[in-house]
Amino acid sequence: MDVGNRLIAAIDAPTRSEAEALIARLGGVPSWVKLGLELFCAEGPSIVADHVARGHRVMLDLKLHDIPETVARATAQVARLGAGLLTVHADGGRAMLEAAVKAAGTTGVLAVTVLTSLDEADLADIGAVGPIPELVAKRARLAIAAGCAGVVASPHEVATIRAIAPAGFLIVTPGVRPAGSAAGDQKRVMTPAQARAAGADLVVVGRPLRDAPDPAAAARAVVAELS
Repeated sequence: MDVGNRLIAAIDAPTRSEAEALIARLGGVPSWVKLGLELFCAEGPSIVADHVARGHRVMLDLKLHDIPETVARATAQVARLGAGLLTVHADGGRAMLEAAVKAAGTTGVLAVTVLTSLDEADLADIGAVGPIPELVAKRARLAIAAGCAGVVASPHEVATIRAIAPAGFLIVTPGVRPAGSAAGDQKRVMTPAQARAAGADLVVVGRPLRDAPDPAAAARAVVAELS
């Protein structure tokens, strides 16, 4: 897959008009736009199809997690919209991942390993004990075996995944913050340059772009770190 300049701009907006305004302010700098759950629930599938029709590479971040049949049917609908990438939860299990991959057509399925908002104490609360890198590696292996296009993982686990991943396997990293940016609700973060040096293929940046006085300039600065 052509990853472009490696920057995915998270379009975290509650309405189409606000999303469109942010995309306009980004000036076409990011190679990808990430449309998430809030916007998808507010505006529906048409917003995905509209941006695909405008030539945007879309990562649809729905983090699907259900029985295999339900996820397969939902994935097939996403594939018809033309999204380039779709997220599903790795902890849905191998059968669910395989069902998504089978239904995805040319849409790449990304398995979310461990959310970047979680640390080991949070995981212990839900019964997932052990070091995060070990859990991420286990889920990455599951995604590889299921035929996923790649995984979503924090920058801190990228090197671990790269060591076990086959050629062409995508590693997409949220939790990326330019130096000096607030971490927000992310607990495992790195700068764009650090994420790329660790082996990330694509990085997702949200609030540091959205809240910048000049989002296009902020995006160009991130791209410079990734090149």
